[in-house]
Amino acid sequence: MHTDKTKLIRRLKIIEGQVRGLQELIEKDTYCIDVITQTSAIKQGLSNVEDLLLEGHLGHCLVNQIKKGQTEKATKEILKVYGLKRK
Repeated sequence: MHTDKTKLIRRLKIIEGQVRGLQELIEKDTYCIDVITQTSAIKQGLSNVEDLLLEGHLGHCLVNQIKKGQTEKATKEILKVYGLKRK
């Protein structure tokens, strides 16, 4: 988990910098397409963070729940995440 945590924090810091850059682009009245390109990169970065979190959750937390006989809880969590990712 430590490696994943390190990866997550690194990715979030990159996204934080991108958001600050986006604010500057808007303050400078940057061409709209350039701003949209940056927002798209930020969304993709957040999606990558979600994917990494989901991978860890499925590979560790849900497996442990199933091993403990908490299959109903595991199923509900999978369905909840599935619903969130479809939005």
